[in-house]
Amino acid sequence: MSRVALVTGGTRGIGEAISLKLKKEGYKVAASYVSRDEDAQNFMKKTGVHVYKFDVAILAQCSEKIKEIEKDLGPIEVLINNAGVTRDSMLHKMDVRQWGDVIRTNLDSCF
Repeated sequence: MSRVALVTGGTRGIGEAISLKLKKEGYKVAASYVSRDEDAQNFMKKTGVHVYKFDVAILAQCSEKIKEIEKDLGPIEVLINNAGVTRDSMLHKMDVRQWGDVIRTNLDSCF
């Protein structure tokens, strides 16, 4: 039986490469994404990697999607916390909302 891996931010960039490597190694891979629905669906069709839309910064969405992934694929044994955001601004020019988005996605989501 294949092990199940979840790669957050797993449909583009480094996350895409990780998802593809894990699939090649025999894992059942779930890749999360938060935007670009059409790109994510095309990625799934092209690669066979399962995609799930949710915001890793929102705990309730994470809990709901984890249950869905485990129902679809089995227990998650490997977690790659790859999702991250940046706001192209100097720290002193960021507003509170931008700062919160970065902290929730890049730090809180790992919890």
